[in-house]
Amino acid sequence: MAHEKTIERSLAAWKAIATLYHAYFTGIVLYTVSRLGSAKAEELVYEVFCHQRRERFLPGLEKLGLRKLPHAVAAAQYHYLSNHIGGVSVEYMYESDRKAWIRYAAPRWVWSGTALCGIPPEVSRAMLAGWHAQNGVMLKNPRLGFVCTKQTVDGQSGLEGYYCEYDHDLAPHERLRFSRQEDAPDFDPAMAPKLPTDTWPVARLAKAHRNYAMEYVRSAYAVALQLWGPDAARHHLQMAGRLIGMQFYHEVAQGLGGEYVASAQGLSHFLQDLVDAHGDAATVVKEGAGFVVQQKGWSFMEGLNDVSNSLAHAWGGLIEGASQAHNRRLVLGYAVQAATDEVQLAWHVRDR
Repeated sequence: MAHEKTIERSLAAWKAIATLYHAYFTGIVLYTVSRLGSAKAEELVYEVFCHQRRERFLPGLEKLGLRKLPHAVAAAQYHYLSNHIGGVSVEYMYESDRKAWIRYAAPRWVWSGTALCGIPPEVSRAMLAGWHAQNGVMLKNPRLGFVCTKQTVDGQSGLEGYYCEYDHDLAPHERLRFSRQEDAPDFDPAMAPKLPTDTWPVARLAKAHRNYAMEYVRSAYAVALQLWGPDAARHHLQMAGRLIGMQFYHEVAQGLGGEYVASAQGLSHFLQDLVDAHGDAATVVKEGAGFVVQQKGWSFMEGLNDVSNSLAHAWGGLIEGASQAHNRRLVLGYAVQAATDEVQLAWHVRDR
């Protein structure tokens, strides 16, 4: 019974982290649209999905056992399974070895809730252009393209389309086209690909769900740093993080399972549980009139450069926002130490 409760608490904590990073990614895009304009947001989303595709698509095909399938089918099944793992409402429909549908049904995951109203159509198209249209390039198949038949942001019933292997090589501008008069066939769950339960048990799926959301923000960090430079990336990502931290603190705290007293000690224990749910380790130490939360390792920052400067401070915005929602009177500070083998982060919390 105690073991079952521990598993349940871990599952809830991992889900809370997924919720936080899901909201953070959507928040970054909306912040960019509202502060920097739709053209900057379109560029950001295009590059984020290019980054995701380069990093995840081919290894994902191998991990999911799809590499030997016909290319149109493999690409569609990859998006179905990988997004299904991430908690996305997604459908897959096979039509032939050269034509396979994928449909992201409402409610949309990436533009969740009322965020859908704030996403310009060109930003949604940028996602398709950065990933779906380039799957043929990744597979070294110049005849594979993607046809979009609907977009949710245009008031249609979902984002849908199909992978199509043509009889001729495609020019770059032909890899993504729109055909609004077409309609996807009905989804039959019994005909959709399945994850083997022996290699994808509940705990692994929950961690993958957490990591799925984290990876989108990690990619946004890497892209923003290159597009905007360190100072602007720090400011914009930190501000978006602060807003999301405030809005989602209570939901995340509930998922972590703690009833955190509105004090410096309560916030310190929230941070400790937050770090633990990431898969890192943290200790809380009393120091004078306050507390120090010492974090050892930083899984979110793995693979990112400039950890000790702009990106570290940007991520701190999440905690600043959470602190303001927890108790706006607290004093919060932090310091990063980047060693050769690991990153250590110290949070200093005290009552004012």
